Amino acid sequence: MSAEADQPPDARRALLALYGEALPVVYGYFVRRCGDRATAEDLTSETFLAAMDAARKSDPPPISVPWLLGVARHKLADHYRRGAHRLTVPVADPPEPMDVTDDWDAELDRMVAEAVLARLTEPHRTVLVLRYMDDCSVGECAELIGRTVHATEALLVRARRAFQRQYPEGGTP
Repeated sequence: MSAEADQPPDARRALLALYGEALPVVYGYFVRRCGDRATAEDLTSETFLAAMDAARKSDPPPISVPWLLGVARHKLADHYRRGAHRLTVPVADPPEPMDVTDDWDAELDRMVAEAVLARLTEPHRTVLVLRYMDDCSVGECAELIGRTVHATEALLVRARRAFQRQYPEGGTP
């Protein structure tokens, strides 16, 4: 009898058993946030590779779909930190704005908001992106980041304050 037989159920097998159910959830998470299938596929692969690495550890985490979404969230944050999320607009097909001043102001506000988000701590940035950019409910945010609803509400309050302190002239997300 090996030492592995004395351990609780193998996390690697749990991950493999969950794969069929979790794959469309994780891939869907990325597709909704990236808008690019190739990037979503790459990030999905990275997520499952990281999950398998974690499952191989001597003290693996409990394997579940919410846990995998947490891993996916970290992979997406890494992707954004690398700057790969920047969308490019072909020079030959510029958008036709109705009012150049309004579009420029909106674009400038977006760039300032992105810069402020980048300076926030990872938990603050994550909860604000999930709540206001991904339009998740507070309950969905709580599940994705592994906190209670009450703790997530408190985190949102702190994150909004941190954003407002760093946003020029006290803007809001």
